Amino acid sequence: MAEYNYDEILFSITGNDLQAEALHYLGRELNEEEISIVKKGLEYGLLTDINTVYKTIFNEMINNAGN
Repeated sequence: MAEYNYDEILFSITGNDLQAEALHYLGRELNEEEISIVKKGLEYGLLTDINTVYKTIFNEMINNAGN
């Protein structure tokens, strides 16, 4: 088995990802002020409930280990 790279980025959202979503949902790209608002919302949303995300992931891993 290969050695795991603990510095690997597991999840990211780039500015291009954000603008693509804005084009899809809003029909336009975001300006700098709107990007700042989105960044705050993403940080809040991801950090507020990260414990629930981890619990769900680990519970699923434990449940699948028995299969």
